[in-house]
Amino acid sequence: MEVSAKKPVSRFREVVQAPKRVVRDPRFESLCGNLDVEGFRKRYDFLFENTLPAEKEELKKQLKKTNDPNAVDKLKKRISWIDKQLRFESTKSTDAAILAEHKKKEREAAKHGKRPFYLKNSEIRKQRLIEKYNKLKGSGKVESFIEKRRRKNAAKDHKYMPYRRPNNNDQ
Repeated sequence: MEVSAKKPVSRFREVVQAPKRVVRDPRFESLCGNLDVEGFRKRYDFLFENTLPAEKEELKKQLKKTNDPNAVDKLKKRISWIDKQLRFESTKSTDAAILAEHKKKEREAAKHGKRPFYLKNSEIRKQRLIEKYNKLKGSGKVESFIEKRRRKNAAKDHKYMPYRRPNNNDQ
């Protein structure tokens, strides 16, 4: 495309084109190496142990002071996001601990000549539930937890019950 030489070049147009930047995603680049999940968890554990809970407390203090509805909404969203992250990380760490324990047992069994057994996700869930009940038993809150679970299930069952009996007399 030819452009008149008399027309001045605009200030925002690049006369000399810069080379195009290549965007690289480290997840898929072989140059970045492989991800060490356990090392990553150890290196950034301080976020979930110290930083996020401290930020949550600070946000709660701000929430008490703030009157602006938009700011309150933003603070509530941020607090709920932090709660979600902390819950997710705790489940991830328990799953990782369960898998590590299982791998340790399997290595010992392999030394004695047994074939390896790989845990399915359903087995991991069962182990997580067993661990949760053991933790509740240690703190003495099993009965209250089971009672809450029973009430929740009863409410679900009640939702599917018919409101009233159908009348066959309406003809």
